[in-house]
Amino acid sequence: MTPTNHSTGLILFAHGARDPRWAGPFQAVAERLRAQRPGVQVRLAFLEFMEPSLPAAGAELATAGCQHVAVLPMFLGTGGHVRKDLPLLMEQMRQAHPGLCFTLHPAVGEMPAVTAAMADVALGLLPATSLPAA
Repeated sequence: MTPTNHSTGLILFAHGARDPRWAGPFQAVAERLRAQRPGVQVRLAFLEFMEPSLPAAGAELATAGCQHVAVLPMFLGTGGHVRKDLPLLMEQMRQAHPGLCFTLHPAVGEMPAVTAAMADVALGLLPATSLPAA
């Protein structure tokens, strides 16, 4: 059975930074998602330096009545934070909210659509034609 939008939440989980301007691209992604899926509860969460934390965002979605929560790591790759820190935070949320179904997805930067988009941006910076390598 597919969950309804009203019971579905999405957490965009990013590293965080001391400079609040760093979060701008992630806020833009969240706003775009909210505009395209108004019934889905979308939250940003951060590992450090910024709020809310992942457990706090999970608690917000639990309070909002979500039954299914997807967690999308907004990291370019699966480094130490995604491999070591994130599973511990996921377990904290599962223990704090046993009635919720939390699903962890791969790092966004490892998804084919994202790597294709990055390659397209890089290609756009190159001349339309290039000489073959010698």
